[in-house]
Amino acid sequence: MKRRQIPLLHEHVFRNISDRDMELDEVFRRIQQFMRTDPCASYQLVIGSDAQVHGGHTKFVTAIVIVRQGRGAWFCYRQVILPREVKSIQEKLSLETSFSQEIAMYFDAAKRAQLEDIIMPHVYTGAEFHMYIDIDAGIDSRRNATAPFVPDMVGRIEAMGMSARVKPEAIVASAVSDRFTKLPYRSKKKLTAEQRQPSCGAGGY
Repeated sequence: MKRRQIPLLHEHVFRNISDRDMELDEVFRRIQQFMRTDPCASYQLVIGSDAQVHGGHTKFVTAIVIVRQGRGAWFCYRQVILPREVKSIQEKLSLETSFSQEIAMYFDAAKRAQLEDIIMPHVYTGAEFHMYIDIDAGIDSRRNATAPFVPDMVGRIEAMGMSARVKPEAIVASAVSDRFTKLPYRSKKKLTAEQRQPSCGAGGY
């Protein structure tokens, strides 16, 4: 039986359970709205990616999660489909990190400052804002085959001026991403030329 050919897909829009085709500007507005509903709370903006190898392709999902500590969260995600099975742990982790970095670059100092401004009047009563990139890897070499590659991944993120988290702290975005990588990719429509183009920030195809 001939294996179905899987196309390269690099999405530039996000979705969640209730919404689809959200550009990053719309995602940012949703995050602002979520924070404005309770500016006195403690928030974490977390970006993380996970991958699952399926027959003939590897599915990467990158999630953006805004967490209101102890009182809910809002999330969205996008997917990247590589038409090959990524078997190398190092390559898989490196690509996951690259896809997270690609999205994190949107949340530059100016964007983070706009989010901080929402909670700024309430910092003396416990309001906080922190941003992290979650790496789906752990430093315990007895439990995690990814441990040797963690310093390099963390260094790449810190070079961007951002904070990285690894397991067991890195569970927010990776848990969301993991949920949506489980099912193999099923093409439903013909891809546009833009969707087929890989991002400059995600080398190693």
